[in-house]
Amino acid sequence: MPTRPRLISSIPFWGLLVVSLATIAGGWYITTDKLGTMTTTLTDGSATGVDVYVGQSIAQLGSILIGAGILGVLLTLAVAALSTLRPHAPVEVVEPIDWAADADERDAVAAPAVAAPAVASPAAAASAVAAEPTAQSENPDIEVASDTPAPAAASSERPDAAR
Repeated sequence: MPTRPRLISSIPFWGLLVVSLATIAGGWYITTDKLGTMTTTLTDGSATGVDVYVGQSIAQLGSILIGAGILGVLLTLAVAALSTLRPHAPVEVVEPIDWAADADERDAVAAPAVAAPAVASPAAAASAVAAEPTAQSENPDIEVASDTPAPAAASSERPDAAR
């Protein structure tokens, strides 16, 4: 079992990627908007000092955000590449399943419950037949019919009712 989650289910990995892409998009929007405004105002001659000097600083901020976003995407790709180099725990196969042997064991367990024991007296035969359903019902691997009576241990009477 791996001690760390897979990369595809790692929330920090996907968070880094989403935030990096959002930073790139935000920086792109700020840069193109400010440069477009500066270009328009400078060409028509209506540019003020605030448009020119503050616009350059804001466009520079947008380009810094683009660079930080690209750095985040590159970091995300590096983490993805490094996660493939992480050694995985070897899968241990304890032993192959031998279905034929398992079926033989079930048949061997079920065979004594089906066969009637040889009994010398009729009273002993009655007690052996009465004990057989109890032994059958206690084994969860053996199915019994729904009309089979419940064993004495599962009766509705409380054993301490005489108190």
